[in-house]
Amino acid sequence: MLHALPGKRELTLTQRLLAILALTALTAIAARVTIPLEPVPFTFQVLAVLLAGMLLGARDGALSQLAYVGLIALNLPLDARASGAAALLGPTAGYLYGFIPMAFVAGRLVERFAEDAWQRWLAGAAGVVVLYACGVAGLMVSTGMDLEAAWAAGVAPFLVFDLVKAALAVSLLYAGRRLLLPD
Repeated sequence: MLHALPGKRELTLTQRLLAILALTALTAIAARVTIPLEPVPFTFQVLAVLLAGMLLGARDGALSQLAYVGLIALNLPLDARASGAAALLGPTAGYLYGFIPMAFVAGRLVERFAEDAWQRWLAGAAGVVVLYACGVAGLMVSTGMDLEAAWAAGVAPFLVFDLVKAALAVSLLYAGRRLLLPD
């Protein structure tokens, strides 16, 4: 897979699975880099999820995030607050579930349309929009916030930082590819 960059080659099934697991682990590690805000903490997971989609492609990137959410559903404390399965019902649930379509959208756009770095950044920004749609919906359902309050709590404090994370993800693509596909 690794559809994001030129010079791609097909990976064996074992290589694909290892790449998916590596990005699943990276997402879990990124959850540990946390600034505790309420109701949604600041983490580096957006960077990891964007890398998953951009680097692995839509399908495998989404699978890496499905695996991440699945591990949380098994009550492993891999979310930002280490609350396990409870996180899938709380204020961050929409964001956690949103990682799956975020990786898919960013990956699909990179696969289909993004030949230049600025196009890859736009693909990442589109993924962030998908994440925010899921996250705001989750906040509204879990907390009873209206749209304005959910936007203020779950998007406004993060927007600039997440767009910077999209740029950082683009800048890390070649290094990530070299790690996953050594010559």
